Amino acid sequence: MARKEDTAWEIGFFETVLKRSPRDTAVLGILGNLYTKTGRVADGLRMDRRLVRLLPEDALAHYNLACSLALSKRPTDALRHLQSAVDLGYDDPHWMAEDPDLHSLHAHPRFKKLLAALNAPK
Repeated sequence: MARKEDTAWEIGFFETVLKRSPRDTAVLGILGNLYTKTGRVADGLRMDRRLVRLLPEDALAHYNLACSLALSKRPTDALRHLQSAVDLGYDDPHWMAEDPDLHSLHAHPRFKKLLAALNAPK
């Protein structure tokens, strides 16, 4: 497990890289992950929004944005981006059902419907 100091150093490093390359999608993804992991959900949400603007056809970018929105207690927006992720090819219903970032959506009928559709035989 990473120490708090290590994570803070990583965040600082990638923030510096992002200042030099503000459209670097790999760095945006890493920072979004680090922010969310350290409880900086609003900052993670900001990175995920930027990623979706830069990669509008990327299923994982939409999935991660859905996670950030769910953590931000914005279920309608989260479900919309989760649907976009599935429409763009996201197809891991097992992880979606277990992902702790999406826990707040588990009882929502739209989430259950989306999960059932992913689990349906093709």
